[in-house]
Amino acid sequence: MFDVRVRLGAVLEIDAADRLLPADGPVRLWVTGVRLVANRPPRDEWIWVEGIRLGPSSHRGAQTQILVRANKLPPEGPAQ
Repeated sequence: MFDVRVRLGAVLEIDAADRLLPADGPVRLWVTGVRLVANRPPRDEWIWVEGIRLGPSSHRGAQTQILVRANKLPPEGPAQ
């Protein structure tokens, strides 16, 4: 099991390869919520990361939820 403590308010850079169904490439996300996926496959930990997409110059975009591999997230998000 992964110990994931992503701080609310952290800004994460999530590569397309670390997401499920990454149709739109990498994402920069201002985190507003995090939750485990209850029905996940064994040895494949996934986390729902909720937040606001950030564009160039930190321009705020749409609210979104992204399914991310837990082992690709930092143990604790950087302070912003």
